[in-house]
Amino acid sequence: MRTPVHGWRWRRNPLRRRADVVEAWTVLVVVVLLSVVAPLVGVAAGLYAHDQARALAVEQRAERHQVRAVVIGGPPERRSALEGDRRRPYRAQVRWTEPGKGARTAWARVPTGTRAGEPVSVWFDSGGRSVAPPPDDLAVWQHTVTVGLCAAGGTATVVLLGHLIGRRIALRHRLEEWEREWARTGPRWTQPRM
Repeated sequence: MRTPVHGWRWRRNPLRRRADVVEAWTVLVVVVLLSVVAPLVGVAAGLYAHDQARALAVEQRAERHQVRAVVIGGPPERRSALEGDRRRPYRAQVRWTEPGKGARTAWARVPTGTRAGEPVSVWFDSGGRSVAPPPDDLAVWQHTVTVGLCAAGGTATVVLLGHLIGRRIALRHRLEEWEREWARTGPRWTQPRM
């Protein structure tokens, strides 16, 4: 039965080696890095990503406009393969009326399953090209959380890999230390006694 001895690397004793002290300090540093630095890196990256995504969303809202149009072109030939997924858009010809410019026609992305004659909301940029809608607040927050979690996870991975490498180096030094000690002590134990 083994009795656990807590904190033996910190206390003075004849069995404690320099590599044990170094390993104890690295464990303390790793705990601090994982509990303080990794979350702070995640928060900082998330806030930066939030600012960038919000600025991009504002810019896209300014240059894009939504129109209510009617689908006039037929769906693609392979519509039956896409029928089950209503989120996946396809290109169809749509018509809408702009005040002062009259009726306009263009190709735009419409939801799968939309038939000719059905009204749809489509987005166009300032050049009249069909584009995806600008990101809403939910998409901005999803991006923020994803970047923050990835940054914190990446930081934690780097810290843990560094700790693993440090432990390997400490183990190698500890074994070299034991070899030197045994080279000094071993001959006294292995000599024949008379």
